Amino acid sequence: MRELRYVGDPVLRTPAEPVTDFDRELRRLIDEMFSIMYQADGVGLAGPQIGVGRRLFVYDISNRKGHVINPELTIDDPEQVVEEEGCLSVPGKETGKPLYAPTPRAAGVTLRGVDKLGRPVAVKARGMLARCFQHEFDHLEGTLYVDRLGKDERRKILLQAP
Repeated sequence: MRELRYVGDPVLRTPAEPVTDFDRELRRLIDEMFSIMYQADGVGLAGPQIGVGRRLFVYDISNRKGHVINPELTIDDPEQVVEEEGCLSVPGKETGKPLYAPTPRAAGVTLRGVDKLGRPVAVKARGMLARCFQHEFDHLEGTLYVDRLGKDERRKILLQAP
């Protein structure tokens, strides 16, 4: 089984490539991603977080579970909502648990892409689901949540990370 990658690993800073093969290996990868996410007590997991530089992520949050491949994200409501956010790829060196910080995100988004069989997926989201979609989409762009923090808060978090 693949392992989580942590801040400092170049794969987390590299924009992911589109998925082109919709085969048995992709379906196995998605199942493995769900397993890794659940083992780590996460609510979302993107390919780069396990060393797979492909544009896909899985999620299970707010009674919504799914996956999306080659996603596009549209901001429907740009009002900034600041809430605590953490990341499986930014754990504390002492606790191994995600480090949380107040992080601004858009209030509402629409996520579009395809599923593992190539069928269209479209989900409108607000609240924690919208936050999760933006967080995971950022991973596909090579961005971490700490990049959205102020300089002092980002430094404080990164000093606690491995």
